[in-house]
Amino acid sequence: MVGEVLKGLNPGTAGVFVDCTVGGGGHACALLGSTGPGVHLVGLDQDADALAAAVVKLSPFVGRYTLVRSNFKKLAQVLEELGLDAVDGFLFDLGVSSYQLDNPDRGFSYMHDAPLDMRMDATGPVTARDLVNELPKQELTAMISRYGEERWAARIAAYIVKFRENSEISTTGELVEIIKSAIPARARREGPHPAKRTFQALRIAVNNELDILAGAFRAAVERLKPGGRLCVITFHSLEDRIAKETFKELAQPCKCPPQFPVCVCGQIPQIKLVTRRPITPSGEELKENPRARSAKLRVVEKIGSVLNSRGSE
Repeated sequence: MVGEVLKGLNPGTAGVFVDCTVGGGGHACALLGSTGPGVHLVGLDQDADALAAAVVKLSPFVGRYTLVRSNFKKLAQVLEELGLDAVDGFLFDLGVSSYQLDNPDRGFSYMHDAPLDMRMDATGPVTARDLVNELPKQELTAMISRYGEERWAARIAAYIVKFRENSEISTTGELVEIIKSAIPARARREGPHPAKRTFQALRIAVNNELDILAGAFRAAVERLKPGGRLCVITFHSLEDRIAKETFKELAQPCKCPPQFPVCVCGQIPQIKLVTRRPITPSGEELKENPRARSAKLRVVEKIGSVLNSRGSE
């Protein structure tokens, strides 16, 4: 959704934009390539390999970008260290990147047999292997159900626990076969790959993906210049729900009861919703990039001090 992101960010001839999940540098390259020398990009990623790939991708734009190895949960700290009090736009492209999926050794894909890892930061303390071999059955069930929205979570957890009684689960291929055994044959023939939801759940748990989102979105909004844009691309309902609810609260923060004639809480909207409904990929893009089929883009814009809905400052 490169074109949609560029339109959402609405860059001018100058400014600083922050790609909070720079990955291999695709969106960053498009932004710098479509703007002039007055635009500078800051790219964050916790994956050292992804940053190395981004350096190669962004080689035509030396001097116009700054890359930082960091998780976006530390966004405020990173900007402070760079001396950036306010910026013109932020992009969050959530979930696992194509760069990570295409590297079988990272253990993100259920299509390749590889070590069961799934860490976006290779120095992280917990791997997917740790979780499937150490979590009690009840916790496994809860994780797969909550983060994967998997109807067969209890059966999958039971099969995992049974398998590991005799042998440690160490590869993605082993886990895929366990999941296939747990899900009834009829259910396996319908919908996506039978391991998709469980792998999603493990990846989210390993990287603590959901718990840091709302705080990162708020930190970005706080540091946007008036008129600056924040774009968020999500790939499943859990991420999208957090983005939607956070933006709704920031756009209508007044907490006064509806019967109050005027606002007394003193809170005012910080953003306006540029997209009331999320933007989804075009049919043409889906033909070229099937991985984008579940993507949703939401865009908000920072506003200055305005009257709130009940007429108070």
